Amino acid sequence: MRLWHERVIGLLQRVSRASVSVQGETIAAIERGLCVFLCAEPGDDERSCERLLERLIGYRVFADGRGRMNLSAAQLGAALLLVPQFTLAADTSSGSRPGFSTAAPPELASRLFEHAVRYAAARHGPVASGRFGAHMTVELVNEGPVTLWLRTAPG
Repeated sequence: MRLWHERVIGLLQRVSRASVSVQGETIAAIERGLCVFLCAEPGDDERSCERLLERLIGYRVFADGRGRMNLSAAQLGAALLLVPQFTLAADTSSGSRPGFSTAAPPELASRLFEHAVRYAAARHGPVASGRFGAHMTVELVNEGPVTLWLRTAPG
């Protein structure tokens, strides 16, 4: 049982390339950048999406000249691929099947995902996205590998 709500979830992967296909057709693709899987939970709002996006755009996950993770997507103008993924909210605490009651209802999640895409495009620039509610095939080449789980704090 959660004692406090942590807000929007983002699983980001530093990629050399990534793409999303729906029914065999590529609908989005990026080269070097971040592939970010997003999940909203009940109680999330536009501001929590914005806080998460600001954080991930500025998160220093790209190597500098010395090979250290000191550069952000914002500094490099790296592309973003945003992919809706409600399964990040899965409750796996018991049994052998995940529960998804901790994910936002589809209407809220869809609205927040679309807001996230618009906000990221306005703040950052090169943004591609998956399609909410579609059965997607995501292909990516994780560079590093670097995979990080981000959540915004409540408030």
